[in-house]
Amino acid sequence: MTTVIEGCAVATVDAAGTEHRSGHVVVSDGVVVAVGAGPAPAHADAERVDATGCLATPGLVNTHHHLYQWATRAVSVDDGLFRWLQTLYPIWAGITEDTVGAAARAGLARLALTGCTTSTDHHYVFPASGGDVLGATISAAADVGLRFHPTRGSMDLSVKDGGLPPDSVVQPLDAILAAVDAAVSKWHDPSPGAMVRVAAAPCSPFSVTRDLMRESAAQARALGIRLHTHLAETHDEDEYCREKFGMTPVEYLADVDWLGPDVWLAHGVHLSNADVVTVAGAGTGVAHCPSSNARLGSGIAPVASLLAAGGPLGLGVDGAASQENGGMSDELRQALFAARLRYGPSGLTARDALRIATIGGARCLGRQDEIGSLEVGKRADVALWRVDGPFHSDVVDPIDALVYASPPPLARLYVEGREIVRDERLLTVDVGAAGADLRRAARALAAR
Repeated sequence: MTTVIEGCAVATVDAAGTEHRSGHVVVSDGVVVAVGAGPAPAHADAERVDATGCLATPGLVNTHHHLYQWATRAVSVDDGLFRWLQTLYPIWAGITEDTVGAAARAGLARLALTGCTTSTDHHYVFPASGGDVLGATISAAADVGLRFHPTRGSMDLSVKDGGLPPDSVVQPLDAILAAVDAAVSKWHDPSPGAMVRVAAAPCSPFSVTRDLMRESAAQARALGIRLHTHLAETHDEDEYCREKFGMTPVEYLADVDWLGPDVWLAHGVHLSNADVVTVAGAGTGVAHCPSSNARLGSGIAPVASLLAAGGPLGLGVDGAASQENGGMSDELRQALFAARLRYGPSGLTARDALRIATIGGARCLGRQDEIGSLEVGKRADVALWRVDGPFHSDVVDPIDALVYASPPPLARLYVEGREIVRDERLLTVDVGAAGADLRRAARALAAR
């Protein structure tokens, strides 16, 4: 199937920042085969989409999420990270494959309806009687139709050993390493255009041991997969690392061999100028989660400094228990506003925000040669935003309309050339049924 999208503004987000006031994008067999100004070249037997009044962008890339948390939204709403976690860990100890499947399906549906074509998921809670919770997220992503980077997370440092999580949600190191190996063997696809790629993701400095960090790094590099963890999210975490390890969070990363181009970190709120240079210099990515950081009162990440340093910088929604909206398009505006609160009006532009949310996220995931921009030969992940309606048409610049105004209606969304959304309606999953399933799962979890 060849699809010709034409008559729209096009933001390619390529290295040159090429834009077309009126242009076209042609996709065939899951790949972009043409993009440019004016009408598209003739293509026999193609589906033609009149995109007049729309803006075409690369699909948005969500670089940090916890899908299971859709079953525990609006809990501990006035607490900071450590107290919030201490409240929720005992609840999460009761999650099952059914809980996670329902939460993931609803969460991924929300992402699709807000322009996201690729999502990660950091799942690190594996109750002994919970069933195949990781598999449930992967199945949900296949149902919704998103490109998916699940991470096999882990925790092995409980309260009794000086960590934060209770005993009921930690696992022994050997079991964790075996589970990562099994997940990679079963689901990881390294081929071009892959819809599923697995990463290893010990949770955080206050929930895993040094041994797990070091062993996970060695295992991931032997398997050829990426590494992900939370880092420098709060002042509490900084104090914890100084007290327990005698070093800062970034110094701790270096100590356990976690700085490198195969690593991306969630949050990075409390990175010093020296930390930024170290992280970016190592090619290590950062997933910026502005709404979650604001919701938990964690602070504002040094986004402008990270951009200037040149390391990979992506955008993340984070779990719905700390960011109840769960939508990806809202995060562009949140990122821009947060950066300007920290740096002033030159802290971030609309085009910076779009770049972070697309090619920046692709760089974090090591997929910048495949996704994140609209270029010939790249995978056909395309978002088509309607910017000619009553709430956007008065904004002259369509990218400003996308970022500064409320998120525009999503006219179309393509993943690997497959149409997933049309006129704000998800074509793959019944959203009403997904919501009903989530309500039942959340109530069952609360009862447990």
